[in-house]
Amino acid sequence: MTVSIFIFSLLAAMALGMPIAYALLVCGVSLMGYLAYNGTIASFDSQILAQRFVDGADNFPLLAVPFFLLAGEFMNAGGLSKRIVNLGVAWVGHFRGGLGYVAVMAAIIMASLSGSAVADTAALAAILIPMMRAAGYDVGRSAGLVAAGGIIAPVIPPSIGFIIFGVAANVSITKLFLAGIVPGIMMGIAIGIAWWWVAKKENVPPSPKLPMKERLKITFDGIFALLLPVVIIGGMKSGVFTPTEAAVVAAVYAFAVGMFIYGELKWKQIYGLFLAAGKMTAVVMFLVAAAMVSAWLITIANIPNEIADMLAPFMDNKTLLMFMMMVLIVLVGTALDFAPTVLILTPVLMPVVLKAGIDPVYFGVLFIMNNAIGLITPPVGTVLNVASGVARITMDQAFKGVMPFLIAQLIVLFSLVFFPELVLVPLKWWLR
Repeated sequence: MTVSIFIFSLLAAMALGMPIAYALLVCGVSLMGYLAYNGTIASFDSQILAQRFVDGADNFPLLAVPFFLLAGEFMNAGGLSKRIVNLGVAWVGHFRGGLGYVAVMAAIIMASLSGSAVADTAALAAILIPMMRAAGYDVGRSAGLVAAGGIIAPVIPPSIGFIIFGVAANVSITKLFLAGIVPGIMMGIAIGIAWWWVAKKENVPPSPKLPMKERLKITFDGIFALLLPVVIIGGMKSGVFTPTEAAVVAAVYAFAVGMFIYGELKWKQIYGLFLAAGKMTAVVMFLVAAAMVSAWLITIANIPNEIADMLAPFMDNKTLLMFMMMVLIVLVGTALDFAPTVLILTPVLMPVVLKAGIDPVYFGVLFIMNNAIGLITPPVGTVLNVASGVARITMDQAFKGVMPFLIAQLIVLFSLVFFPELVLVPLKWWLR
């Protein structure tokens, strides 16, 4: 009964057009009312709801969110993104379908800088899609490729998705960051292979090959952008700083490079960049706070145990259980955006994961990867919407264009379900 009330109240609030954060609060109020009615708790207490709401956002690791978002703003305004694209053009732009490989290469590098799928997609799309259109590439396919590349950002560190999941699930964010490196690179390789397959049908002449001297000059110009992921990952691996401190380092580094080395970041832009990062942070933090209210009541209502009972036939087979959970998350991800899916499903599924003896870091990587894939699946498909908006094409065109890359990403996801060593073995190496 409690599961039905949870689902019905959430879907009903969303059907009325409420933002997800408010729908989660309505869900929490409904659950508390039912629990008071059936005697699970003594009475309905609005003060407890308010306290849980405040406590949900009062979490030190969440400080990483505004700083990584701010780092992304500095990176785009300061010219780091542009130099990463130039670097890709210099080294792989002369191959058949070269601009597509540039998109893949740039997506992987930018994913290691900002951690935001929407920000990375918007930046890449604004630079690359006009270039691909002018070169004669199919615009829908180009937008689909850029969108598919953008969703690597929540998987490769620094990842805002890992931060949210780590806080909600009480899992080490540092381990999540390190465990996401290999799967994120695999996602990039997968869409690169898919692009190679579709590019064979593109009748677009490759760009001229640049002389080595010019390539080295462009590489040197972009070296400061490439050093940022080395600083972040190296600092966390060596224990110099935590993920939260890494976010501050990333923001300061991106500011310093954009302002004093590249000279493209101007003082008059600073207020607007802080404001943009602040607005995005407010959305994320309100969602987290609202979700923590529902998460607390989900635990009180014993919903995880009810879900575990439903999944009981699969509990003895970790692979089959993971497969079923991944299918569930894929379906939910088509209807909900990234952060709400993470915040709603984490308190429901984590007790099942722990009860089955599945490594929570391994589950977290696949969980975030799955939710990232949801960003390019309609009808919500936030990242696909961004790419189609920048390309000025319809959502149908963008979805048709992204299909080969969506299939490639799903193949990677379910390969990791059947071969967990692809996540766990590199993690053990990173932690040595």
